[in-house]
Amino acid sequence: MLALELIVALGAAVVVGSLLAPRLRVTPPVVLLAFGLLLTLVPVFRGVGLPPETVLLLFLPALLYWESLTTSLREIRRFIRGIMLSSTLLVVVTAGAVAAVAHALGLDWGSAWILGAAVAPTDATAVASLGKALPRRQMTVLRAESLVNDGTALVVYGVALGFAAGEGEISLPLVAGEFVYSFLGGAAVGLAVGWVMLEARRRIENAMAGNAATVLTPFIAFLGAELIHASAVLAVVACGLYLSRTAPLAISAYTRQQTVAVWSLASFMLNGALFVLVGLELPSAVGGLWTTAGRANGQALGQVVLISVAVYVAILVTRLVVLVVSAYVIRAVDRRPYQRQLRTTNRARVMSTTAGFRGAVSLAVALSIPDGGQYPERNAIVFVTAFVVVASLVLQGMALPKVIRWARIPEDTKIVEELAIAKRTAIEEACEALPRLAREIGADDEVLERIRSEYDERLEALTAGFDDHEHPAVVRTRQYTQLRLELIARKRATVVRLRDEKTIDDTVLRTIQNELDAEEVRLGHQRETE
Repeated sequence: MLALELIVALGAAVVVGSLLAPRLRVTPPVVLLAFGLLLTLVPVFRGVGLPPETVLLLFLPALLYWESLTTSLREIRRFIRGIMLSSTLLVVVTAGAVAAVAHALGLDWGSAWILGAAVAPTDATAVASLGKALPRRQMTVLRAESLVNDGTALVVYGVALGFAAGEGEISLPLVAGEFVYSFLGGAAVGLAVGWVMLEARRRIENAMAGNAATVLTPFIAFLGAELIHASAVLAVVACGLYLSRTAPLAISAYTRQQTVAVWSLASFMLNGALFVLVGLELPSAVGGLWTTAGRANGQALGQVVLISVAVYVAILVTRLVVLVVSAYVIRAVDRRPYQRQLRTTNRARVMSTTAGFRGAVSLAVALSIPDGGQYPERNAIVFVTAFVVVASLVLQGMALPKVIRWARIPEDTKIVEELAIAKRTAIEEACEALPRLAREIGADDEVLERIRSEYDERLEALTAGFDDHEHPAVVRTRQYTQLRLELIARKRATVVRLRDEKTIDDTVLRTIQNELDAEEVRLGHQRETE
């Protein structure tokens, strides 16, 4: 029964926490983390841990895949240099800085490097949940960085784990080769799986079967990379980016609507459950130090707390320094006019530093350290990692909205402008093709004129701009949308009444309701983007 109780508790915590967070004016992850801590007060949930393999094999592939499907590949290409520097060099430098600080305060080098690898990467889930208020550029760069840097951190972790176990000295050429193989191998597997799944989806007409294949896709990519010991994280990301680029014309609209609904709900539940599980795990992570009377391999509890604070400060300082220094180095080396368009301010870099959250992946890496005499400082590493994760989510999460306002980033209207261009161009080209298409299907002239009139009205409103509330075409378009929505509500009430009067069957109700829902969603979404 524990599994069922845990599922119900997690689901309830996610729902209640998500509803409560706006009322408390606190970011949802912080509330969900607190709910996880509260659940540990229930006797049945005490000692319930967060198995590292659950995060790395269940949560991580699914969440990274959806993040890569919904990010902007064009913006990733535009800022690719900064993204690659942040997801590789910054991770290694951060791990090194953390290792130096931890070693100076008492940890041996092997344990210090393991700790550095655990806390170095930003967390894609935390960035997506806490960084929604970020300007589009910073959000895109942070999301892309978080998608890739887990792969870098896991390579550093593997090398550090071997070094700590006494498996030999670290060879820089060997480590560099492992990095290259891990990244190239992971990307190759991801692209291959993406191509295979795309060809399969082209041939699958059944929407349910097609979406079942979609759910399997990130796990197939992850497994494929694991089998050749390449970066499974990068495989999932490469697969998602490839499909986001190639799938729009290969998948039916009905299937795509199902896909968005399924993945939106799944990512919402997985994201929320992950933060609750982190809260559930924290007492166990901290309790490891108390089991030995407040000491972990000779490290007094007070000293471990000092290491935790120092490591957290080191992470923030290192990130800001690397972002500032790398920007000025690039500015000095690359003087192209295009590069000047990509420049940003130091205030924006402070904002990006604040938004560099740590999350469940860091804790999962620390918890995956084998328990035994081979790694005697495991408890201290887990404690420090848990401290950094909580401090990151709570302190930075609460500070970020204030930092965003302080940064004074100009409003980015590019997406709004491009949306208007896309709608207008699509209607114009559709109108140009309308006579030919009407002839091909043998449509009556009356039907042709009816569609042309609707498109012309819509085009006139788009050309005028929906900000012009007094323009006749804009007024008519909005009145038309509002009236259609009112009629849909009336039709729905009528159909429900007919069902209640036993004039029609529930099956008929559901059929008509699906049609009305689809029309209402389309009109509602259209009104939101005007």
